[in-house]
Amino acid sequence: MIQLEESKMIHILYKQGYSKKAIARKLGMSINTVRKYLKSGSEPYYKRRDKKPLKLDPYKAYIQKRLKDATPHWVPATVIYREIKLFGYDGCSSQLRAYMHTLRSKKEEVIVRFETEPGQQMQVDWAQFRRGKDRLSAFIATMGYSRASYVEFVSDETLETLIACHKNAFEYFGGVPYTILYDNMKTVIIERNGYGPSQHRFQAGFWDFAKHTGFRPKVCQPYRAQTKGKVERFIHYLKYSFYFPLVGQLKALGLSLDKETANMHVLKWLNEIANQRVHATTGAIPFERLLDEQAKLQPLSSTYSGKLFSHLENKEVHYFAFQLLDNTAMQHELSIYQKLLERTEEAA
Repeated sequence: MIQLEESKMIHILYKQGYSKKAIARKLGMSINTVRKYLKSGSEPYYKRRDKKPLKLDPYKAYIQKRLKDATPHWVPATVIYREIKLFGYDGCSSQLRAYMHTLRSKKEEVIVRFETEPGQQMQVDWAQFRRGKDRLSAFIATMGYSRASYVEFVSDETLETLIACHKNAFEYFGGVPYTILYDNMKTVIIERNGYGPSQHRFQAGFWDFAKHTGFRPKVCQPYRAQTKGKVERFIHYLKYSFYFPLVGQLKALGLSLDKETANMHVLKWLNEIANQRVHATTGAIPFERLLDEQAKLQPLSSTYSGKLFSHLENKEVHYFAFQLLDNTAMQHELSIYQKLLERTEEAA
């Protein structure tokens, strides 16, 4: 079949006085074709091909509902991809990303990063998820070299909790870094430049813990939180790849996320996904780089029992975050946790 433009040209040339044979020679087609279109007076008709079904099509309804359940937040394509693969999807992730791009397009925030030597630096920050009476925060620590991260959900941001989380992070990483970078946490710093330029006045209890453990606390410049861009970036990753997806799953069950449930799931996520993925910046797996970093870390110190905890006396201060559930009463019926665990195992 000839092109539409060629059909029109046949009629134009014929009106201009060209013979059928001359038209055929000029357009490079047979004389019979010229006769056919001059006789019929019709233009070539192209039947629209049926759209080829995509492998993703059967899962689009699930994707739309999944994103709706997470509203106003977003679920990354990597999370959705893991989930639909469990349901039988055998297509590529690029097809999924292209489809999700049609549902939402947003530029990523640019964060300035700088590299440190193994074992030299850890970055720490709080992430607030809920405020008020039912408060939920997360302590996040990211190693500067390996990008290995530790997360612990808590219900307060007191000095006692901050120190306990540090101890758990050191246990998780297998040692103590030489420097830890913070923003202007009130539980860390009381007055900037209190003793002169860059000579800050730190919280006494926290400074005592730092001296006992062997690390040097440093604080970012005011309004320069991007200085600790590694942990800031991980907070973004934690929210959109772990927290919001988990909240969406609980919401579908009519539940809200509590501290115990969050800590139960975050360890599995850290060990199997976050610290096992190929990091976009380093191009390496955080746990693999952590093996190199551990050789440079300071050894774990003896149990800290400074003046900070004198008022607690018989209460156990040092705890390991991932043993919390063993000694904590369940907040919901066992069947609810069983259903949640089944969904988590499917989506992991």
